[in-house]
Amino acid sequence: MRNETRGTLELTLAMVLSGTLGVFVVESGASPFEVVFFRCLFGAVALGLYSLARGFFTGHGFTARSFGLAVLAGVFIVFNWVFLFEAYAATSISLATVVYHTQPFFLVLLSALFLRERIPAGKLGWLAVAFAGLVLVSGVRPGDTASLAGLGYALAAAVLYALATFVTKRITGVRPHLIALVQVTAGVPLLLPFTDLGAVSGLGAGWVWLAGLGLIHTGLMYVLMYAAYAKLPTPKIAVLAFTYPAVAMGVDWAVYGHHIGLLQALGVPLIVLASLRVTLGKVTPARAAAPAPRTGARAPEAASPVATRAA
Repeated sequence: MRNETRGTLELTLAMVLSGTLGVFVVESGASPFEVVFFRCLFGAVALGLYSLARGFFTGHGFTARSFGLAVLAGVFIVFNWVFLFEAYAATSISLATVVYHTQPFFLVLLSALFLRERIPAGKLGWLAVAFAGLVLVSGVRPGDTASLAGLGYALAAAVLYALATFVTKRITGVRPHLIALVQVTAGVPLLLPFTDLGAVSGLGAGWVWLAGLGLIHTGLMYVLMYAAYAKLPTPKIAVLAFTYPAVAMGVDWAVYGHHIGLLQALGVPLIVLASLRVTLGKVTPARAAAPAPRTGARAPEAASPVATRAA
């Protein structure tokens, strides 16, 4: 199997898995803080065992500075998940996921704010297009406080994800698997004070869903994504990333009967198109350099400082 074909299959599978994440969150029956705590716990075990088996701890490449940056990014990542899962409950998996995909625009704004990078007129135009799409997708009506809260949670999650990406991109010479491992491991003590362990003791079958979030949506999904990144050009990564919201919307409809209205549906392609244009910038399909396997890329749902935006 050709390298790029294999990478396409790996990333597509990773995005399909990411699209099912909302169901695991809802079906677990736990609160967002408990869900994220156990996702971090099970995810740390999965990524730790994988990294150990592959020998990644030997010559790990961490310095005090890069380790500190990974921990800081981990703080942003875990609270990004908390807000995203709160958005699922306040609105729907479909709407929360689409709004969550405004992350690239916040990354552009962060670069302008902290790195004094000038935002070209073209990107400002696409930001305006994305904002119009966001207004349409939200479908928020006056007095609809639940939808407003859900929209706010999803936007907060997108901002936190952009912050995590912004920080993680400053880490070099470390395998992304190890960066992700530090991030989820940091989430365990960070979220412990907010986690009611007594409340989850009687979850029953909910434990299967929680374990799945850590082992499948964090361990397996991250491994698939990082393997694909080294095989694919950036434009293809950016396009395949939208398998995630497409699957999430389909699953939300099939399992919970949630679907977006016609007017809201008009906003989805605006966000998708604007996101692709902002993410790719001047990259052409000629063949963008693939992310090196030892660079500071995140996952999502992990942190992915390249083009993929997984939950």
